[in-house]
Amino acid sequence: MPTVVIGTARDIVESANVPRFLFVDFPLGNPGGEPWNVDQQRDIFEQALALFETATVPGTTVEAGYRWSEGQKWKETIFTEGQPFLRGDAEAEWLARKEEYRRLREEGKV
Repeated sequence: MPTVVIGTARDIVESANVPRFLFVDFPLGNPGGEPWNVDQQRDIFEQALALFETATVPGTTVEAGYRWSEGQKWKETIFTEGQPFLRGDAEAEWLARKEEYRRLREEGKV
């Protein structure tokens, strides 16, 4: 069954090797568009459906082309120095594993 993922966490979704991915650069929990913006929500959904027709290779990512109407300040609250994703050596280990996975993926081993 063909699938398209509409999502906001680009690195996470791409690491899952989804066949088709429509990336929406919005805060987590809002991949379908901004609340009450029906035209935007409809367009995002139509872009996802169009991806069925246009994606020619597995792992295709397309950006929806929208920016959050209230600005990009929401990005400053994610993974900040005051609220890091991981601390100390755990972050370095996570980044090393992430790079190793990307290398293996490029070599077709994952």
